[in-house]
Amino acid sequence: MALDSLTGIVTVLNTPFTADDRVDLESLSAHVAYALEAGVAGFLVPALASEVAKLTEAEREALVRQVVTDVAGRVPVIGGASAETRENRVRLATRWIEVGCAGVLVNLPYVDDAQYEADVRALAALNPGFLMLQDWDFGGYGLPVPLIARLFAEIDALQSLKIEVVPAGVKYTEVHHATGGRLHLAGGWAVSQMIEALDRGVHAMMPTALHRVYIQIDRLYRGGDREAAVALFQQLLPVLAFSNQHLDISVHFFKRLLHRQGLYATARVREPILPFDTYHTRIADELIERVIALEDRLGTSAPVSGRGGRDGSLSE
Repeated sequence: MALDSLTGIVTVLNTPFTADDRVDLESLSAHVAYALEAGVAGFLVPALASEVAKLTEAEREALVRQVVTDVAGRVPVIGGASAETRENRVRLATRWIEVGCAGVLVNLPYVDDAQYEADVRALAALNPGFLMLQDWDFGGYGLPVPLIARLFAEIDALQSLKIEVVPAGVKYTEVHHATGGRLHLAGGWAVSQMIEALDRGVHAMMPTALHRVYIQIDRLYRGGDREAAVALFQQLLPVLAFSNQHLDISVHFFKRLLHRQGLYATARVREPILPFDTYHTRIADELIERVIALEDRLGTSAPVSGRGGRDGSLSE
C-alpha cells in the first residue's frame, strides 16, 4: 500500500471566519499547529465540513496554501477538489497539485460505470500523488463494489477510498476483500462507529476536531489495547450523538468547540445553514465542557488563548 503514512487520524478542517465574515487564516494556522502537535496523520481541506460550497475559489485556494505552508511536508495534505463539473474538478485538482498537496480527494457524481470511470481517469491523468475517491451516499450504499475494485486494479493513481455510506461497516469489509486489502480505506461521517471501523481494518478515520481524544483511541487500539480504546471511545458517544445529527449541526458544534478551546477567534458560520437555537446552544456547551474535562483527564487539553477561553465567553 502506497499510503502507509496515512494511518490514524486525518483531520478535516472547519473554515474559521472573522467577525466580518472573512476567512481567518491566523486561526486556521493555530488549528493546524494544535492538530500537528496532537499527532494527526494528515489533513483534508477544503471539504463538506469546511462549508466548501460557500467558499469562493480564491478562499479555497487561500485555505489550501496556508495549510500546505504550515504543515511544511510533515504529514500529507489532501486537497479537496470536488465540484459540479469535470472541468472544474480538473482545474481545482491541478491547482492543488501545483500548490503542493500530497493527494487529491473528489466526490464524483455517479450516473453509470462508464461516466464515473471517465471522470476518474480525467483526474488520474493529472498525476496527483494519490487520488482519494469519496464514496458519499447518506441515503444508500454508494458506488458499486465491482466498479471500485476494477478501477483500483486499472488506475495506479487511485490509492484510497473514503467511505461514507449507509451502512459504512459492511462496505468497508466488502471493499477490503474485493481489493485484496491493498486499497487504502478511510472512514468519515461514520466516526460514531469508529471501533467497528478499526475492527474491520480501516486505515484512517477522517473526523472533525477532537484530535487528541481520537488519536488516543486510535493509538490504544492499534497498540493492542482494544478494551481501553472502547472505554475511551464510549465517553465520546454523547458528543457524537449530538453533533452527528446533521452536517450543519456538526459545523456549528465543532466551530463552537474550537472557539471555546481558544483556537478560532469566532464560532461564526456562513449562511445558508440550519439554525442553532437556544436548546442546541445549551446542550452544545454542556458537551463542550465534557470534552474539555476529558482532555484534562488525559493531560491533553488544547492551549486556550485570548480568542475564546474558559470563562465561557463566545464571540459569534
